[in-house]
Amino acid sequence: MSKGEVLAAVVRVDPHPVWRAASGEPAWVRSYRLGALAADFGCASAGAAAAFFVRFGDVTPYAAPYLVLSAALPLLWVSVIALNRAYEPRMFGVGPEEFQRVVRCGLALTAALAIGAYLTKTDVARGYVVMALPLTTLLTLVLRYGLRRSLHRRRARGACLRRVVVVGHRASVAELVERFRRERYHGMEVVAVCLPAGRVGGNVGGVPVAGGFSDVPLVVEQAAADSVAVLACPEMDGVALRRLAWRLERTHTELVVAPALMEVAGPRTTIRPAAGLPLLHVEHPELAGARQLVKNIFDRLVAVALLVALTPLLAGLALAVRASSSGPALFRQTRVGRDGAPFTIVKFRTMRQGAEHQKLSLVSDGDGVLFKVRNDPRVTPLGALMRRHSLDELPQLFNVVCGQMSLVGPRPPLPEEVERYGDDVRRRLLVRPGLTGLWQVSGRSDLSWEESVRLDLRYVENWSLMLDLQILWKTWSAVARGQGAY
Repeated sequence: MSKGEVLAAVVRVDPHPVWRAASGEPAWVRSYRLGALAADFGCASAGAAAAFFVRFGDVTPYAAPYLVLSAALPLLWVSVIALNRAYEPRMFGVGPEEFQRVVRCGLALTAALAIGAYLTKTDVARGYVVMALPLTTLLTLVLRYGLRRSLHRRRARGACLRRVVVVGHRASVAELVERFRRERYHGMEVVAVCLPAGRVGGNVGGVPVAGGFSDVPLVVEQAAADSVAVLACPEMDGVALRRLAWRLERTHTELVVAPALMEVAGPRTTIRPAAGLPLLHVEHPELAGARQLVKNIFDRLVAVALLVALTPLLAGLALAVRASSSGPALFRQTRVGRDGAPFTIVKFRTMRQGAEHQKLSLVSDGDGVLFKVRNDPRVTPLGALMRRHSLDELPQLFNVVCGQMSLVGPRPPLPEEVERYGDDVRRRLLVRPGLTGLWQVSGRSDLSWEESVRLDLRYVENWSLMLDLQILWKTWSAVARGQGAY
């Protein structure tokens, strides 16, 4: 058998050979783009119509130009979004860039209209502009979010996935395969692996090894892959990557390269040329200064507002806890905060009295640093319900107001957990612990200790107010589902 025939026998071939167009673009990408374009056009039409009828009420000679503007706004809006490259496939499904570009389009169009009116000395009805463009932007963001959620649901069912060939060393490849399987919403399905001097046969994490680094283009063809992911390894240097890109260019196959600093996010990395070389510069995480001050003010203002709004719910839960089992409504426990400073966390009591004394009988050697027990016998029925939807955590808003915690951050650890921390894990203590965090929206108690640490460190390294807002938004759906909480 030839090498290609051997590869075809090993690699799981795409069962739908017409899945990609001649441009190399999957059919679902074209469908998603058309859906986004239709949604953007419809949002601009709705925003323009609402602004016109609210501001003018009816078609009059004075309002006639704005009727023309309302008819043109949808085409103008779609054109501006297209020029800002918000219809590119890499925007679909993951990351905040798609929404950031929509917001930038709204701001840019508003600024252009204002500057144009000033330069031409045109009298523009400010009420129309103030309503039309912000409403169009808001509606576009909402519908784009709905499209993304729909795409995530389809990916969870195994549809709309990119077929990926991963190139790298066995350990890093296995980690990436596991991540893609766990986080299906990214839309990556690893169908083949290429190892250094790899031989056809065997597998990594259940994915077949289809050959070595020199076989990548042939493997891509046999597996009908859309993308090649190259992990950091000395064999794939600049020359090798450039040659691989040239060979993949003919088949329109996407090439993505994972740097060695896989947990460092975009805002901290910039590419700056030096001596003709594109150098990746990595900024230090900003753990103090003006941005931290803004975060602290934001946390406390939002916490105070939530405490005021949720006062009836907090009072009702306190009465329910007291009525359901003997003991106080609130549970206090020492936790470790920023820079290792201890503080007293406040929660609604979810366990029977004396539960701490029963902990030793439930601990096993395999629990690791983080102690969690599914179906803990110490938890009351009401406590289990509150834990499922994180209602027991609401009193921690008082800790946020006092500056001991943040709305978003790493999980607040126990002192005995901190005693077992290694040097790397101690970086979790560089920021205030959070009421919610990446761990909350990524699986909660179902996460392993290693995964929990990885998410917390990712937050510490890459935190920003925008990331906090994204996590807070995702927290509502995670809490409503009640999965992974016990």
